[in-house]
Amino acid sequence: MTTVELTRFRVSPQRTEEMLAARPAMLAGFRADRHGFLDARLVRLPGGEWLDIVTWRSPEDFAASRAKGANLPEIRAFFDTIDALVGSEEGTLADDRDV
Repeated sequence: MTTVELTRFRVSPQRTEEMLAARPAMLAGFRADRHGFLDARLVRLPGGEWLDIVTWRSPEDFAASRAKGANLPEIRAFFDTIDALVGSEEGTLADDRDV
């Protein structure tokens, strides 16, 4: 079952461009290093908050990725721009089709 990771976080306005610039390399790092990574979408919310919607092939793939943390420089560079984690949730895609 496809697992969806929903992570809400804050980035200061001064670091927004840095975060957006770091995003493509972070995604490349995920593609190279994270088994089961399918896709990620970044949504800008009001008040300096962002929502990252990441899809994984399975809950086990997501758990393995979470255990790795910011293990690569390009992933760390993106994570370092985040000022605060607002929340994180995991769910299963209800209309699970080939993603």
